[in-house]
Amino acid sequence: MGFEFVSVLAIIFACVLGLYLLIFQIMGLRVINSNEVAVVEKWWSFKGSLKDSILALNGEAGYEPSLLRGGIHFRSVLMYKIHKYPLITIPQGQIAYIFARDGKPLEPTQTLGKVVSAANNFQDVKGFLQNGGQRGPQRGILREGTYAINLAQFVVITPSDIKAVNISRQDRTELNAMQQTLAQRDAFAPVIIMGRGASASDDICIVTVHDGLPLEDGEIIASDVGEGHSNFQDPEKFLELGGRRGKQIRVLTDGTYYINRLFATVEYRPKTVVPIGFVGVVVSFYGDKGVDTTGSDYKHGELVANGCKGVLENL
Repeated sequence: MGFEFVSVLAIIFACVLGLYLLIFQIMGLRVINSNEVAVVEKWWSFKGSLKDSILALNGEAGYEPSLLRGGIHFRSVLMYKIHKYPLITIPQGQIAYIFARDGKPLEPTQTLGKVVSAANNFQDVKGFLQNGGQRGPQRGILREGTYAINLAQFVVITPSDIKAVNISRQDRTELNAMQQTLAQRDAFAPVIIMGRGASASDDICIVTVHDGLPLEDGEIIASDVGEGHSNFQDPEKFLELGGRRGKQIRVLTDGTYYINRLFATVEYRPKTVVPIGFVGVVVSFYGDKGVDTTGSDYKHGELVANGCKGVLENL
């Protein structure tokens, strides 16, 4: 009787083990919660492996561009490895930065990858790569919200974390340095020109752009390219309008600005106040070479018209 009982237990155990191996290993049952996503890594493929890329857009072995969303999925461990993690959530009033691990190389005049609208805030890997997305740090940023991002392709840098799937120690060291640079620039928060003590309403911000074409010969300040770039919050539009790297003639006044501080840094400066009963003399270092407007009878200096370099005739 005892031997028969042990035999039955052994059969039951073998059946349970067989079902487990069939369902969870061979068939690869995967449960993804509604607040999670998963990157799929294919071990092998009849279409071969990748040479110079990370993302497998055509069924090769490597990381797949599409994520697994909430639900039940089947991916056999004989072919796939699953990297599961929570959805990326950026709190209100915070900025996150993106580093693309795959894509076209940057042009010589670029320091940041161009914005690809088809990428849908970096949630569409195929849209990014098939529409000219570039590898490296990006001009686009993430504002507050929840995102389903493939962390095999896009590294998300926040004040407290570097979110990525399988990055090398060398890459992590470089990304840590980038994170520290951003922290030093207070880059994970928007630019707020207000609430800075007693002189809050008297501050402006001087902007220095770090991407795009250099200044024209002889210039030390970049020209204003108009309003279309939303006060440097749209780097792609700024560059399309002809904006150049370097200190900008346009300044920021009271308000809140979500500016990519890898693209442009800011310096807070107090406004110049001219008291009643006084006048101010303005010396311009920006503009065309001026022509003296004082006439031959004036011997105490030269004045130039607005828009020229020198001591301005009129304010």
